[in-house]
Amino acid sequence: MNSTYYGRLIFELSKEGRRGCSLPDTGVKGDYAPLPDNLLRTKTPALPRVDEPTLVRHYHNMSANNFGVDSGFYPLGSCTMKYNPKINEEVAALEGFTAVHPLQPDYASQGSLEAYYTLCRALAEIGGMSEFTLNPFAGAHGELTGLMVIRAYHQSRGDDKRRVVIVPDSAHGTNPASAAVAGLKVVEVKSRPDGTLDVEALRPLLNDEVAAVMMTNPNTLGIFETDIPEIAKAVHEAGALMYYDGANLNPLLGVARPGDMGFDVMHINLHKTFSTPHGGGGPGSGPVGVRKGLEQFLPNPRVVRNADGTFSLTDTDTALGSVSATLGNFAVQLKALAYILTLGASGLMEAGSLATLNANYIKESLKDKYLLPIEGVCKHEFVFDGLADKSTGVTTLNIAKRLLDYGYHAPTIYFPLLFHESLMIEPTETESKETLDQFIDTMCTIADEAASDPDMVKAAPHTTPVRRPDDTQAALTPKVTYSDLIADADA
Repeated sequence: MNSTYYGRLIFELSKEGRRGCSLPDTGVKGDYAPLPDNLLRTKTPALPRVDEPTLVRHYHNMSANNFGVDSGFYPLGSCTMKYNPKINEEVAALEGFTAVHPLQPDYASQGSLEAYYTLCRALAEIGGMSEFTLNPFAGAHGELTGLMVIRAYHQSRGDDKRRVVIVPDSAHGTNPASAAVAGLKVVEVKSRPDGTLDVEALRPLLNDEVAAVMMTNPNTLGIFETDIPEIAKAVHEAGALMYYDGANLNPLLGVARPGDMGFDVMHINLHKTFSTPHGGGGPGSGPVGVRKGLEQFLPNPRVVRNADGTFSLTDTDTALGSVSATLGNFAVQLKALAYILTLGASGLMEAGSLATLNANYIKESLKDKYLLPIEGVCKHEFVFDGLADKSTGVTTLNIAKRLLDYGYHAPTIYFPLLFHESLMIEPTETESKETLDQFIDTMCTIADEAASDPDMVKAAPHTTPVRRPDDTQAALTPKVTYSDLIADADA
């Protein structure tokens, strides 16, 4: 368990009579409303009896087992964990922002409203869109919001039968999920051998029931979709809209804009492209942008700039409704704004270019040891199909677990589903050549170990607090409480 303290679990250190705190008598007297009997404990909770230093060390050692970009290289494809400059955290923690109540009147929250408005304009410029909302709480929430905008658009035209969304077979799993939640039917279109969407396979699917085509560019394989203008023309001629999944926007920063390619609606993962860290379910942010003519469908409330230069919140009757409490994850938005303003246009362009350079450097350095199913220049990420030598029986899962022994977080594995042993690597732009070289050497070492001692690799990890749990049972019967641990130990 991660709750080990010098090799022992905290409940094993428990001694009756020990305590980590001493609370004085409150001195509160008089009548008070008693709790209902069904809310009262019938026995004292079975918590560890430990002193304060033991408790502090327990939580400190647990935190040391966590991994993040401040700990080491994080090659986690599909969900970028970029380095988050500490100045971003300081900006988001300013009292002028943190002390603002969501229901404070507009005149008393001008700074916050201006920050929101400024970020919207910056994202519109970066994405080539007319307007943005920052209200969605995460990327998948942004997808859902964007699809709701598309539905509202078709319904406003009396085109209610458009209930089909076309997605490539390389799409992120959230794409079909978001479409289903939005009440839309998903139809899959195949990719060509080079990993790009097959335009000729798409054409027969376009009819008067299609609401949108969802695409990621570069796609999940890290390959740039060069046929977007042709695809967009065909989709628009069929009366449907183009949706851009912004999960992979990072390498395009300052180089290409989805709006210029022909996309009508897009979302951006602030917690990927603009360095605001995420994980464990949040906090994220999934702003949604639309091209001119779709602004009125964006969710309420919206921040507008008045003629006198002040800012205010406004609701419109044409909006699809509200998708979050007030203005979304505001602190995340502040971090993204600080990142954009710090780097500026030239810095953002350099970030995307360096992410592409780093990914191609790793790919070319490892393609003799690992199977590269699609040759050519990638963008910010690429996918191997496991080891080049399949005779050892060492799988992508084994490689990922062996990486833990070398102090690396494992990359995304078994996604995308196009390859049986997918291993997706995404280094981001902030990693130095020395860091990349060390990671490359480690991956080569693991490939050599797989050939010389495959059983050792299959048994990895060997040095982590938790080794090879039964993943299925861990999901079905998790041990999440102290009493669970006691019962497990007694058994």
